[in-house]
Amino acid sequence: MCGIVGIIGNHHVASTIYECLTILQHRGQDAAGIATCDDGRLELVKNNGLVSDVFKSESAQKLKGHSGIGHVRYPTAGSSNFEEAQPFYVNSPFGIALAHNGNLHNAEQLKKEIFAEDRRHINTQSDSEVLLNVFAHELQNASGLMITPEAIFHAVSRVHKRCEGAYANVLIIPDYGIVAFRDPNGIRPLVYGVRQSAEGDEYMVASESIALDLHHFDLIADVAPGEAIIITNDRQVHRKQCADKTQLSPCVFEFVYFARPDSMIDDVSVYKARLRMGEKLADRVKERWPDEDIDVVIPIPESSRTSAIPMAYTLGVKFREGFIKNRYIGRTFIMPGQEQRIKSVRRKLNAVELEFRNKNVLLIDDSIVRGTTSKQIIQMAREAGAKKVFFASAAPPVRYPNVYGIDMPVAEELIAHNRTEDEICELLGADGLIYQTLEDLEAACKEGNPKIDRFDSSCFSNEYVTNVPAEYFDNIGVLRSDLAKKGHA
Repeated sequence: MCGIVGIIGNHHVASTIYECLTILQHRGQDAAGIATCDDGRLELVKNNGLVSDVFKSESAQKLKGHSGIGHVRYPTAGSSNFEEAQPFYVNSPFGIALAHNGNLHNAEQLKKEIFAEDRRHINTQSDSEVLLNVFAHELQNASGLMITPEAIFHAVSRVHKRCEGAYANVLIIPDYGIVAFRDPNGIRPLVYGVRQSAEGDEYMVASESIALDLHHFDLIADVAPGEAIIITNDRQVHRKQCADKTQLSPCVFEFVYFARPDSMIDDVSVYKARLRMGEKLADRVKERWPDEDIDVVIPIPESSRTSAIPMAYTLGVKFREGFIKNRYIGRTFIMPGQEQRIKSVRRKLNAVELEFRNKNVLLIDDSIVRGTTSKQIIQMAREAGAKKVFFASAAPPVRYPNVYGIDMPVAEELIAHNRTEDEICELLGADGLIYQTLEDLEAACKEGNPKIDRFDSSCFSNEYVTNVPAEYFDNIGVLRSDLAKKGHA
């Protein structure tokens, strides 16, 4: 999972892109990068670390130009690697830089094709570099001495035919403009908007609408599945559907965890979707535990808070903030390696003893993945004096890996894999455990936009939107295991 942004403005855009990346920092904390174009010259600064660490005054000063793209990285395999920080750049044809969010599950096959047939060399292990080179090769074949919208649209259509998986991209071509496109299933989010001024319209493309909102860009629309949008330096906007077959299948985990609650994704308010998750989960709690005397509902900060409030209201019990979060610790889900996650939980959270002492508490979290964090939090609640600790997940059991850009571990490292709810409850050390049903989760999200064809809910259902070969799961099992990450740390 990553965050991307692209801007064509009336002034130097680097500072605005920087601010957008800080807004999207929750989507990736491993690396950050910005590429800008000034008088045909592309400048690129990228490195490992948070946005505020990567861009110091001396490096930011070289990022001049009225157009640019930015990226925050969250790795889906292995540990931090400077060479895989984005944006990526190729000099032929015309010079192109790309920022990519998603994952290609046929990247290894494409690497072979690119070398043997396209005569291009891939220098990293990143599928994003693969995607960039596919686009560059197809653009070179389609264009002459001049870039045209038709040539770009043809190149995107060829990307759709060759690349399999999830991708939301923004590219910058010096002296021409920016290009944004989304895979035919629309798995990863991408929106675009405009800011009007006396000097002329300015345009932004971003992973989440919140980046537009905070800079007073009006949201025009989500980039449609399979669609490409070209915004030239002279502010001409070209749009075209470039895929033969499309279906809107957004990742449901965006609504559960990744996206900010104040964002809109595919015309659905993340905030309202999480409210509905809490209401539906409360109905299940009333059915499952009608005789349990629950005193208080306590969220696990941050993303479960929105669901916890309507849950407490529906149950008719108090809502309390029982855990205080250190906001300077990163999101444990996206930290590479089990040891880092374990160490971070107690550094990140502290229990307010008064809210636990001699009470039956219902803790709610957005999801349970490995179970490491949940187990420690339940223990913290007991140490703070809770009589009973019940645990609720706003998402269904995570039983299968994600192949579309989320670092779900191998199936064997998922606590719910091949286990019943009772077995999971015992492992976590809770007095009771309840999960959201997949039907209720999808209904809570789809209520905002009935035009959604389906969701990518593969980590819950084992039903993948694209045709993923069985051997790919073996490969990611090797790359994503905590043992592999420890070896690359």
